[in-house]
Amino acid sequence: MSEAGLILRTTQQVMNDHGLLDPDLGNFADHDGRLDIAGAVFRAVTGRTPHTFLNDPAYAQLLIETNEPVMDALRWISRVLPTDAPDSGNGDDVIEHLAGWLSQRDPHLGHRRPNTNDVIGLLDRAARASESTGTVPRQTIPAAA
Repeated sequence: MSEAGLILRTTQQVMNDHGLLDPDLGNFADHDGRLDIAGAVFRAVTGRTPHTFLNDPAYAQLLIETNEPVMDALRWISRVLPTDAPDSGNGDDVIEHLAGWLSQRDPHLGHRRPNTNDVIGLLDRAARASESTGTVPRQTIPAAA
């Protein structure tokens, strides 16, 4: 099993144990233990949920973005979504892509927001994709002008 596949399988268990955070809260975790997708992947990789995930989304995002195994797993999840990731100018913004998917009513889900089970299914598809190819998709970074 690929490293990303193992992380994504572990994240499925984290989501099953803790549940999905309401995307309107704007954080990566809440005091009841619920997590958004990026927060759950971070917990799967590190075994912890930093306090900053509760009240400092900018610093929490920095922690996530500087953890390469977390970002690799998030890229896999972003790739299996039915929409394209927004381009931040430095490549695809996978964290924003996942947050956007969680906050929208998805026509593939009967025009409702994704729930914990939908996220677990998404993680399964991403894990299978990572296990079948073994090549981690990388962000495309444009050449300097």
